Amino acid sequence: MKVMKFGGTSVGKPERMHQVAQLITKDNEPTIVVLSALSGTTNALVEISNSLSQGDRVAAKQKIDKLEAHYRGFVTDLLKKEATLAKGNAIVSEHFEFLNIILRISFSEALNKDILAQGELMSTKLFSMYLEEQGVDHLLLPALEFMSIDANEEPQLGSIKIRLSQLLQQNSDKKLFITQGYICRNGKGEVDNLKRGGSDYTASLIAAAIHAKVCEIWTDIDGMHNNDPRIVDKTVAIKQLSFDEAAELAYFGAKILHPTCIWPAQQENVPVKLLNTMEPEAAGTTITKEAGSVGVKAVAAKDGIIAIKIKSSRMLLAYGFLRKVFEVFEKYHTSIDMITTSEVAVSVTIDSDMFLLQIVRELEPFGTVDVEDKQTIVSIVGNEIAKTEDVLQKLFSAVKEVPVTMVSYGGSPHNISLLVPNEYKTKTLQLLNKGLFGL
Repeated sequence: MKVMKFGGTSVGKPERMHQVAQLITKDNEPTIVVLSALSGTTNALVEISNSLSQGDRVAAKQKIDKLEAHYRGFVTDLLKKEATLAKGNAIVSEHFEFLNIILRISFSEALNKDILAQGELMSTKLFSMYLEEQGVDHLLLPALEFMSIDANEEPQLGSIKIRLSQLLQQNSDKKLFITQGYICRNGKGEVDNLKRGGSDYTASLIAAAIHAKVCEIWTDIDGMHNNDPRIVDKTVAIKQLSFDEAAELAYFGAKILHPTCIWPAQQENVPVKLLNTMEPEAAGTTITKEAGSVGVKAVAAKDGIIAIKIKSSRMLLAYGFLRKVFEVFEKYHTSIDMITTSEVAVSVTIDSDMFLLQIVRELEPFGTVDVEDKQTIVSIVGNEIAKTEDVLQKLFSAVKEVPVTMVSYGGSPHNISLLVPNEYKTKTLQLLNKGLFGL
């Protein structure tokens, strides 16, 4: 059995859904299809929820009506037979009736999660209606019946395996299953979600749970590219990556793949393929245990970085100093991306300012604390690049015009990271594309 995940742009228009239906029935093999919400839906639902949280029910009602009008037009273009069109409109009515009812309910975080779940619930039900219209035998498999997270918001892979296998066994006469990405139930049994990009996570968790032969992630780009195609003109798709390389790229800014997607597939050694819905014949990128080759594969950039420098000639070399520094970040559940040390200073980067003031206040007794925001981490990723001949020479020759403020090298055999001011991001990516790849 294989898993196929389609993102919002892949199902965002009726003709795209028609194309997805052709792709999933092409090989006639057992398949679980994971769908995101229609493109733009989750953002619209977030806006509705925000308006409700602010007590602005008039604005929320306007946004609900606008979204409903979009879905009415979508259904009319998606379904052509009278019976299925009526069912499709009934689905839309059901979910927008819920959204209109919540206008009269006190807002809560639990209600917010229910609101955000509507996108995936509607996209899968409407897609199921289209398959029914086309006479495609399938089963709609509700993710809320098997996908769950614990009190720490971590997926319960063991429970997912058990519940999913039971559902598949109960429906062993079916070969095609449609389910929702992103949504799940939490430890309290309430509707919850796997956060942004969670549909990738859902697909990978399902693939690991059923030991799928492959987990296919279908988007609007033909695989992982060697650089950001939105910024750099000449980029090429990477044929093969290892799980470690892909995880580094996803974490440090490659938008095609959610960072959490790698871990479940890696645990069960399930190959992941990144494919293009608009160009289904393109080879895309295959992610496996093996890297395929040695050397630099790609460059990625992560924005919104804050650099914190703690300078203290008195304490830095003292026993336990670094532990005390890291305990501050641990206390405020703030992860560190990069770290460098010298005799008198330690510099770290973080990607959230949620607890920045508290962190700085607790670091100040250790020494002078300087904060620089509006920074970007640019990561150069590849298999064993630390051993690649001339890689450092090419790298620093390429960025000699860029004010690099931090360098992380040696922590991973697959990654060299630079910290640069945000305004140099585009220039850095373009210079590295030319210096490292000759493009």
